[in-house]
Amino acid sequence: MKRLALAIAALIAVMGSAAAEPPQNFVLRDAPAPVPELQFTDSEGKPGTLAEFRGKVVLLNLWATWCLPCRKEMPTLDRLQASLGSPDFEVVTLSIDRGGPEVVKKFYAEIGIQHLAIHIDTSSKAGFALATAGLPTTLLIDRQGQEIGRLVGPAEWDAPDMIAFLKSIIAQKQGRLAVPPQKEQAS
Repeated sequence: MKRLALAIAALIAVMGSAAAEPPQNFVLRDAPAPVPELQFTDSEGKPGTLAEFRGKVVLLNLWATWCLPCRKEMPTLDRLQASLGSPDFEVVTLSIDRGGPEVVKKFYAEIGIQHLAIHIDTSSKAGFALATAGLPTTLLIDRQGQEIGRLVGPAEWDAPDMIAFLKSIIAQKQGRLAVPPQKEQAS
C-alpha cells in the first residue's frame, strides 16, 4: 500500500508540472510578442505602466463599467487574484472608463471587488495599442512583458480548467509556454 501511495503521489507531481491545455477560446501565440508600454493611472491618479509588473506573469484585462460582459466577469477575476495573486502572478484590470477612478471605485463597492487594484486609461489608448476587437479583452503576459496569448470576450477566470492552465504557466521559470503542444510540427 505504501508503494502504491508513493507511486500515485509521484504521478500527480509529474502530471501537475506539465503545461495544462488552454481553456476554450484562449488563443496562444506561436511565439511571444512585445506588448506596447501602456500608461494608466491608479485609484489615486498616480501614473503607472506595465513595466511595474515585469518579473510576474500578468493577466491584463481591458474592461469598462458600461460593458455588461465585463461587469459579469469581474467577480471571477477578483476571485482569481485572491487565489493566485502572488509575487509571481497578478491580475491587472485596466478600465477604459472616461469617468475616472470614482466610477470604478463605485462599481467595485457595488459588487464587492476586494482583491483587484484600480488601473484606468481614460484616453482608451490601450485598446488601440493592443489592437483589441472589443471588450473585454484579456492578454496573458509573460515575466519578460511579452504577450503569450489572449482571450476576447468574457470568461470564467476562476474555473478549474482556467486555474490549472494559469498555474502551469506561472510554474514555468520563464512564465511562458515554449511551443504549445497542439502547434508542434511533425517531422
